[in-house]
Amino acid sequence: MWCRLGSRFLRPFPPRQREEARGALRVPAPALAARPSSLPVWALAAVSGAGPGGAGGWYEALAASAPVLGAEDVLLRAHAASGLPWWGSILVTTAALRGAVTLPLAAYQHYILAKVENLQPEIKNIARHLNQEVAVRANQLGWSKNVARLTYLKNMRRLVAELYVRDNCHPFKATVLVWIQLPMWVFISVALRNFSTGAAHLEGLSVQEQLASGGVLWFPDLTALDSTWILPISVGVINLLIVEIFALQKMRMSRFQLYITHFLRAISVLMIPIAATVPSSIVLYWLCSSFMGLSQNLLLRSPRFRQLCRIPRTQSDSVTPYKDLITAFYAKFISRK
Repeated sequence: MWCRLGSRFLRPFPPRQREEARGALRVPAPALAARPSSLPVWALAAVSGAGPGGAGGWYEALAASAPVLGAEDVLLRAHAASGLPWWGSILVTTAALRGAVTLPLAAYQHYILAKVENLQPEIKNIARHLNQEVAVRANQLGWSKNVARLTYLKNMRRLVAELYVRDNCHPFKATVLVWIQLPMWVFISVALRNFSTGAAHLEGLSVQEQLASGGVLWFPDLTALDSTWILPISVGVINLLIVEIFALQKMRMSRFQLYITHFLRAISVLMIPIAATVPSSIVLYWLCSSFMGLSQNLLLRSPRFRQLCRIPRTQSDSVTPYKDLITAFYAKFISRK
């Protein structure tokens, strides 16, 4: 590789419509006005198009978008196929989507990150030799410190990019999980809100009415808010657990990683009051999605599962990941008290 570092490279830096789905009929919202809604006024205004922006507001556009309509179809078809009450249908559908879509993407993310981690010793070696060659060339050609630094950075980026191409592991590929998971989460959440506010009918019985009697335990009405706050708090706690597991995996975090961790902690806490203002159907989906995310996070720490997914071993891998996690958790949160 060093034969490439000659003078060639060491140079100075230069309106909503939808096809009826299996008998599902749409009726105007006023036809469902007989049943009072327990949602906050701002939520109803957002769905109905009232308030800022009117009928052409951003939420109305999102609620009528093709991805949201597709999410509604998925939920309706899954509910019809499973024959479960709505609470069970939401749980099963969420678990199926997370298992079929996000788990493979999460495994691929770990695969890419493992290959990038294994490249770090080679990258450090390249950086050391390149720094020496740039210093020699700068001395020969009388480059200033700024020109030498920019030349080093330019060639270092190029050489690292070549390594990523060689091993087919560009770090950007690890972000594909976010670009799929986050939109899916938004679309299904909006679809459930559409159902909860009374926009869809199925076989003569509105989905809103089905959701109103499709709950269980302390939330029998999935269109209502969870007055006990059990579901919202559970969502926040599980999301915090996911963040803390990530933090415990990093022995030494960079300043950027530390800021991101604090930001995610704040978002997890902020999700609690937000979840307390939306229908229980949405919060139930969020809770199931977060629980599946926590389960996938723990599963991807298993050496056997990582081997099954052909994720390369790295120096940071542990033979006893769960024992190490418990030990780190105890040392961070319990032994200090």
